[in-house]
Amino acid sequence: MTADFWTWAVKAYGGEGVAAACLSLQDDHGQNVPLLLWAVWLDGPVDEALALKAAELARLWSDEVIVPLRFLRRRLKTALTEGDAAHRLPLREKIKGLELEAERALMAQLVVLENSVKFETNQNVNARTMASLRRVSGAWGEVAPDLALERLTEALIKGQFLGYDGE
Repeated sequence: MTADFWTWAVKAYGGEGVAAACLSLQDDHGQNVPLLLWAVWLDGPVDEALALKAAELARLWSDEVIVPLRFLRRRLKTALTEGDAAHRLPLREKIKGLELEAERALMAQLVVLENSVKFETNQNVNARTMASLRRVSGAWGEVAPDLALERLTEALIKGQFLGYDGE
């Protein structure tokens, strides 16, 4: 994996079906999207200790910074008072930018976590990806349903984001 995580994540998230799969995992299954994308970006197996360490870091950033910003952004989608759009919508965009910067800060910290697990070169990339997604999903909370994780994996495969080298 030669592409930096943020660059890869932005490109992958923009791929057909990826954002929808990520948002479903987030909103329907309570998962952390940066954590899931990190597990895929690593392009190798994630052991339990690493998954727990990454989930702990993600939970801190999520609970203290990202989720409160997301709540504000979503709240400002609808009017607070009649005719407030001229002030509310620009504020919402600023908060959206802060939310993205907070996710980027989390992602930068996830990247430096050491992954000591090596994968077998003959292991199927799809199986490896699903195993990593299940591991971090479970470290975050209840393991997301395979169907939801498969939807993300399939969208990433379709967009050729597994084994992505940044070119």
